[in-house]
Amino acid sequence: MKLDRRKLLCASLGGLAGAALSTRLAFAAPGYQGDTLVVLSLRGGFDGLSAIAPIGDPDYYRARPAIALPKSQVIAGDGTFGLHPALAPLLPQWQAGKLAAVHAVGQANPTRSHFAAMEAMENAAPGTSIRTGWLDRMLGGTGATGPLAGVSLGHAMPARLFAGPAPDVSMASIGKFTLAGDSAKRPIAAALRQMYEDAPATQAMAALATTAGLRAAPYQPAATYPDTDLGAALRDVARLIKTRSGLAAAAVDCGDWDMHDALGTAVKGQRMYDNLTGLATALAAFAADLGPAGMASTTLLTISEFGRRVAENASHGADHGHGNAMLLLGGSVRGGKVHTAWPGLSPAALLDGDLAVTTDYRAVIGEILQKRCGFGALDGVFPGVKPSAFGLATSRS
Repeated sequence: MKLDRRKLLCASLGGLAGAALSTRLAFAAPGYQGDTLVVLSLRGGFDGLSAIAPIGDPDYYRARPAIALPKSQVIAGDGTFGLHPALAPLLPQWQAGKLAAVHAVGQANPTRSHFAAMEAMENAAPGTSIRTGWLDRMLGGTGATGPLAGVSLGHAMPARLFAGPAPDVSMASIGKFTLAGDSAKRPIAAALRQMYEDAPATQAMAALATTAGLRAAPYQPAATYPDTDLGAALRDVARLIKTRSGLAAAAVDCGDWDMHDALGTAVKGQRMYDNLTGLATALAAFAADLGPAGMASTTLLTISEFGRRVAENASHGADHGHGNAMLLLGGSVRGGKVHTAWPGLSPAALLDGDLAVTTDYRAVIGEILQKRCGFGALDGVFPGVKPSAFGLATSRS
């Protein structure tokens, strides 16, 4: 019977790790000197108009009489934009210039289908025959060779981002990344080593050995993470960065942003408030855990398949829209401000009732790839895309 290597490995990962795995491959030279890029996917359609409220636009308040963020409640307001008060845990990062927002971003081709929008966002090559994920293409361009160069972490793993030939691994957590069923009577690890000498088997064996080494040294984070899936995933990302495991790119999911109803006002106990609190608390812990040294070589950015409609609906929520906001967090970020070519929210400025997109989300990522990840032209990752000119980050020396 012919065995598919990837299917065999996927079926095997998840249970008890075999003690026979060689540790000599652990912490292989990464072959990459750029920032670790952490991509946080906010699944369901993040409402950037709530998180980064355009308080200086009177049409915002006309469109959202019940759910608009009052000017009196924003933090870090500049008269034009203000942060939702639930983002308060991130205020120190904002004030230190390590957290920024980019508004009116999105995909070139609007769609209100979750599946179609997520697929297009993660492929990021519309109008071409390319079927790989953009993080796979990014990873392939870094020259990173370590067994944990590309990692998806958490229970909901964005497989399409890493779809393609560049080796990567997906795991629920470092603690649970083990080989199912391996034992003296069922030496699966040894059998895999004998059957295959190239990726993905060798990559998986090295990744298993590396994570086994990590588990042998208990991790004490320098911050307290929230007891959530996002907190656990970011804790593991920080652990991989701080232990110099060769991580070049990480993907993490954070769901439950599809708020068609009861989005709520800006008080504790309301859906948007509580979701943003969970997001901000996890990100603040991540930054504190890494500390200045770790943050200096890390850039985290958020993406979401689309934003929400400008006008609230009858259920005090917002339906699927278009333009959105992204967050950037890192030691090199030029933060403390909202970067945007703001189109306005007047009826004439909207795109079929949605915030118009004035900046391609790929251009935002492209600027980070060039300034922090060592890329020149972006065609190998984002065909035909030019980087944004916002000045989102300082260049690596």
